[in-house]
Amino acid sequence: MSKYKGMSTAAVHSGEAKDEQYGSVNVPIFQTSTFYFPTDDPRTWEGQVPDGSYIYTRYGNPTVRAAEDKIADLEGAEKGLVFSSGMAAITATLTSLLGSGDRLVSVEDVYGGTFNLMKNELPRLGARIEFVDSTKTPDIVAAITDETKVVYLESPTNPMLKLVDIPTVARAAHEKGATVVIDNTFATPVNQNPIAMGVDIVIHSCTKYLNGHSDLIAGAVVGSRSQIDSLWKKRVVFGGSLDPIGAYLLIRGMKTLVIRMAKHNENGNAIAEFLEDHAKVEAVYYPGLKSHPQHELGSKLMRGYGGMVSFEVAGGRAAAETVLRSFSLIKKATSLGGVDSLASMPLNSSHAALSPSDRARLGIKDSLIRLSIGIEDIEDVKEDIDQALRRV
Repeated sequence: MSKYKGMSTAAVHSGEAKDEQYGSVNVPIFQTSTFYFPTDDPRTWEGQVPDGSYIYTRYGNPTVRAAEDKIADLEGAEKGLVFSSGMAAITATLTSLLGSGDRLVSVEDVYGGTFNLMKNELPRLGARIEFVDSTKTPDIVAAITDETKVVYLESPTNPMLKLVDIPTVARAAHEKGATVVIDNTFATPVNQNPIAMGVDIVIHSCTKYLNGHSDLIAGAVVGSRSQIDSLWKKRVVFGGSLDPIGAYLLIRGMKTLVIRMAKHNENGNAIAEFLEDHAKVEAVYYPGLKSHPQHELGSKLMRGYGGMVSFEVAGGRAAAETVLRSFSLIKKATSLGGVDSLASMPLNSSHAALSPSDRARLGIKDSLIRLSIGIEDIEDVKEDIDQALRRV
């Protein structure tokens, strides 16, 4: 539990200790690969790296630790780890939890890189993978058996913005002794705290909303102290550690997370409503819309719905490509969660690794455009979308 009453205060102050030597207001960047040995802790003589002791930055670093503690506090977790990318965080987590013969149940609507890892790489290590429709809670629960080691969730999903009944699935998983992992990137801890709903481990692509400025690649995992301590060993072996400058950028970005998300929530909802009424749009996917089939579930689980909006352009792929090329203010780029509005087509970006049949099964049409709505003035964003749509 955070010692602060409000999340904005935690975003600014959590994880940061006063610099007793120089009085720096900001967390110093400890730009060093190695540290003096031995440290003050005698356990380092036995080859251990206890909390608060630093030997080598791949193992740990004070700047990196500040970022980890801040994220953990925002998610209501005991401890956190940051990684060199979101995929590094996901890969380390799943390979830490799964061994040969272990069974993973995952919602099928996951980020394309995660889907690729589960479908093509984890089976090579002997793991058994079963994908289930994220919107069909009874099917997810039925898929969780005594042999299930891990249940992997993503909610809202990328790019179709589907939701998972997190508390129900978490209860069912724990009844079978499974560990529940969720990718909370789209929601952020501002809009949703899965640990409070029963989830064991929360993952973030910090590249996105947590950093918020499209100038960093990073990932994070938070959970109980024992889980993170075990995962730390995997990070040391795989080497996916975040550098101190990256950690500093992440800390700086998180200080404004709460106020940025308020604007993302406001703008995302406004654009979803605008698109829903546009003649050149066939469908809009945004859980904040009352027309969204899971809006009622979203209102129970989430405090806001974020800036991710997906929509299908009337006229198919050619029309969608015309719209994408015609954006002026909105930048044609992959990724998401930054202060700038971005647009991409999942078929050739986030979900390019999936086959056409896999995308079709998930409902990802060739006419789908995914928007990451930034913090610009909403009328400017609307005007840009409208002029692009009027070209088809």
